Amino acid sequence: MEPVLTIRKATPDDSALILFFIRSLAEYEKMLSEVTATEDDIRRSLFEEKGAEVLIGEFEDEPVGFALFFENYSTFLGKKGIHLEDLFVLPKMRGKGFGKALLQAVAGETVKRNGGRLEWACLDWNAPSIAFYRSMGATPLSDWTTFRLTGESLQAVSQLNNTHLRRNEHGK
Repeated sequence: MEPVLTIRKATPDDSALILFFIRSLAEYEKMLSEVTATEDDIRRSLFEEKGAEVLIGEFEDEPVGFALFFENYSTFLGKKGIHLEDLFVLPKMRGKGFGKALLQAVAGETVKRNGGRLEWACLDWNAPSIAFYRSMGATPLSDWTTFRLTGESLQAVSQLNNTHLRRNEHGK
């Protein structure tokens, strides 16, 4: 008999658990030093500002994984979609179908919302995840390069040409 995973939407009471999963994922990705989020940040950004949504996977009433996602938009399709930011299952619980169930749940949310596509990023070195995603029918976008602005670079770009730009309340 296959293990049964219960998937539920996270609540503000899950903020510490979500941060635990984020830190666990970052440790797996060798990026733990980059996590600056606090439990209060998670509570505020996810549940007050509604910046993203989280599904929690539980096995025998114990949390074993999570999926964090948010809506995006495709101008080519003229439709919303979903960006899966994080999908993580505790190492000791991998290989039991829990990651697949969480990905299916996010895909289900995409379809339910009439979304045009579900997208995510995966580190190039993460061969087990790449193989898993390919087995689910996902294809890598080899023609695209992801760019990112953070910290001082983000601040600097936000200030470019500010003296030449005037915006009214409507962004014009």
